[in-house]
Amino acid sequence: MAVRRDGASVHMELATGAAAAVFDGRIDGNSLAGTFTQGNASGTFLLTRGVELTAAPTPPPPYREEEVRVSNGDITLAGTLTIPAGGGPFPAVVLITGSGPQDRDEDIFGFKVFRTIADHLTRQGVSVYRYDDRGVGSSTGSLNVATTADFAGDALAAVGMLRSRPDIDARRVGLLGHSEGATVAAIAAFRSADVAFVVTLASPGVRGDEVLRQQAADGARALGAGEEVVARIVAAHRQATDAVRMGQSAESLASVVMELVGAQYDSFPAAQRAAAGDRDAFVARTYRAGVAQLGTPWMRFMLDFDPAVALRLVRCPVLALFGSLDTQVVPSPNQANVRAALAGNADATVKSYDGANHLFQQARTGLVTEYATLEKAFVPGLLDDLSAWIRLVTGR
Repeated sequence: MAVRRDGASVHMELATGAAAAVFDGRIDGNSLAGTFTQGNASGTFLLTRGVELTAAPTPPPPYREEEVRVSNGDITLAGTLTIPAGGGPFPAVVLITGSGPQDRDEDIFGFKVFRTIADHLTRQGVSVYRYDDRGVGSSTGSLNVATTADFAGDALAAVGMLRSRPDIDARRVGLLGHSEGATVAAIAAFRSADVAFVVTLASPGVRGDEVLRQQAADGARALGAGEEVVARIVAAHRQATDAVRMGQSAESLASVVMELVGAQYDSFPAAQRAAAGDRDAFVARTYRAGVAQLGTPWMRFMLDFDPAVALRLVRCPVLALFGSLDTQVVPSPNQANVRAALAGNADATVKSYDGANHLFQQARTGLVTEYATLEKAFVPGLLDDLSAWIRLVTGR
């Protein structure tokens, strides 16, 4: 992470495999206020010093937990395997996180998405393996030099580990992927017949550049931007991603990325623009991170890959779940495209949860900016649907 302080002003940048995270703020006593941007997500924040709280002790779960490492070539993945009580062998599922650096719990604004799923499924007799992404926690490697297809290799390595264990039924090992992880699961499933079933949560159904463009437009509208500014953002975004898809070097994209960043600045509310400072200075200090990100192997693959192609090739049972208020993988056209891609699979089920956001929380708007304010729980019925379907297709 790069941190720069100039008097009361603070600028921080963190390069990630998905998008550079940039924070600009000002210190005022015990508070730090400013703007945060990462890719197409942006918002204003006020951070204050708090009192450390001591959590009440929790009883141990009614199942076993093991720290298990998995190798995929020169990459080592560190994760947690939860094993139900009683006699096996058990069906099992590998959990695959969404884009960006995620730990094994897929902890997003305090909601431990994968820990919650793992706990529920294990209590229902299904063993679960969840692991830190490359370069996160105790896992080696780097997201910056890997692609979605590489992550499918990681998932299959985890499947192989589970299939080798005597307490796991090798014929009943599946994958559950969230967001980009859903695409990873689809790629892995059509590559290998070892995958017995697939669950996708908020699966993209269109090419990656279309997903990001929709996020950029919707994010600007959520900030109150007019359609003229939104149109500028969309045009600059299309120009940049089309250039990348045609193989142009990231270095040649400086001018169009500067235009995109400038248009995004113009979409900020007045308070956010004031916190970000001078427009030209904001563009100058942030556009290079956008150029660098467009040049990563992950981004180049993501922009050009259509997840529906992979889903059409999956022959094992599939459960595809969506949230009606998802603003990151919007229901239209993603859900319709996923449904069409799975039309030839007699064992595919598609379901949407009314009022659920991208994390499948009960939401008000679905916007990323409200994630942290929502209850750290799934919409009613989701966990029961997951365990019931997995038990059905595995005959458990």
